[in-house]
Amino acid sequence: LLPKAAPERCESHAAAQPEIVHLPERTTDLGSGFVVRRSLPTRGRRLVGPWCFFDLYGPLEFAKRKAMDVAPHPHIGLQTVSWLFAGEAIHHDSLGCTATARPGELNLMTAGRGIAHSEETPPQNSGRLHGVQLWVALPDAERHREPGFDHYTDLPVLEPGGGRAQVFMGNLGDARSGTRAFSPMVGADVHVGGHGVLRLPLETSWEHALVVIEGEVMLDGVRLTPGGLHYLGTGRAGLELSAERPAHALLIGGAPFDTAIVMWWNFVARTAEEIQLARENWQQRRVFGEVTAYQGTRLEAPPLEGRPVARR
Repeated sequence: LLPKAAPERCESHAAAQPEIVHLPERTTDLGSGFVVRRSLPTRGRRLVGPWCFFDLYGPLEFAKRKAMDVAPHPHIGLQTVSWLFAGEAIHHDSLGCTATARPGELNLMTAGRGIAHSEETPPQNSGRLHGVQLWVALPDAERHREPGFDHYTDLPVLEPGGGRAQVFMGNLGDARSGTRAFSPMVGADVHVGGHGVLRLPLETSWEHALVVIEGEVMLDGVRLTPGGLHYLGTGRAGLELSAERPAHALLIGGAPFDTAIVMWWNFVARTAEEIQLARENWQQRRVFGEVTAYQGTRLEAPPLEGRPVARR
């Protein structure tokens, strides 16, 4: 999953009607058994609302080794959304912020014009790790804002019967996460109980997708399984999810993003020139600052070549 040599143009293409399109994930071992499964972006879908990146890792069990050790690296133009199902991950950034994420809590970093951070397994840990890292593209009016970091421990839960959904970004019906967001969106951790039907309200004009984490979920008579992203299109007023046994999924969605973005490595921008400048700033130790709380060397940027080609 290393970045391609050239930046990649990503556009939103909202569907005109509800649909279910399965898009397979890509998998790689980043070392020491730390396997990452990427569902977004994929060849068939670059954006779901403002969501532009979805990595799933674990479940892992370990003893003395450090399961996660992502050295300091830079971001621009996005928010990083760190959400765990099991275990712990500690965040350090160049603003001096430190926070440990645990299941049901959210680490949310707003990169804006530029920030650097690291994520790693803390010394005191449960010996388990399972979670996701997602990115949200910032709209034009917010993508050069000052960087920031927020940690949230009190996030709303919907329990309409047949399961539950914890909302960690945006809103799901009347349940509002209260987390910092700059576009209309939803991010929810969904558990289908294995009996009855879980009915969730949706914004009809938004596009949505489900990623099944564990088990199997039935929607519109279609069995959804782990191993990629299930794009659900637009025009849905709600979801009716059922499962023969308890199942777990993540729901993401939002208003179709109205601007094409350019992605490369850890950067979300609008042009190849912005990507090039961000890379140079990182290599020259400008703009992003230093993550002084991390014990080790930072990541170096990979080579960058070429320019993005618009594809419609």
